[in-house]
Amino acid sequence: MPLCPGVRLGPYEIVAHIAGGGMGEVYRARDVRLTRHVALKIFPPDAAGDRSRRRFEQEARSASTLTHPHIVTIYDVGEADRVAYIAMEFVAGRTLREIGREGPVPLDMLLNIAVQARAQCDLAAANAM
Repeated sequence: MPLCPGVRLGPYEIVAHIAGGGMGEVYRARDVRLTRHVALKIFPPDAAGDRSRRRFEQEARSASTLTHPHIVTIYDVGEADRVAYIAMEFVAGRTLREIGREGPVPLDMLLNIAVQARAQCDLAAANAM
């Protein structure tokens, strides 16, 4: 169920679809209360059961405990029109998929990305304890 630009989900107005995957779709949206753009992750309505929903909500709780320049800030978690969402900081840039489409990724860039990803995993694991 893709959301079209202009559709409102609670206080968020959809601007554009950014990406999708197994744990939901991500949209660029505008928070009409605070007049700022956010990334809005939508829990897939057809996802199987309460376990997936709890995992989605746990993702929001875990991420909200982290404060780091390379981790997006969680602004809100909620539900509107029976659709669960996580509103987070919108960061403009290219995805790894987009970078990979341009051809082989230079080794120094790959290593930099891997080191940053590992650091974020370590930080998340430490905060989860």
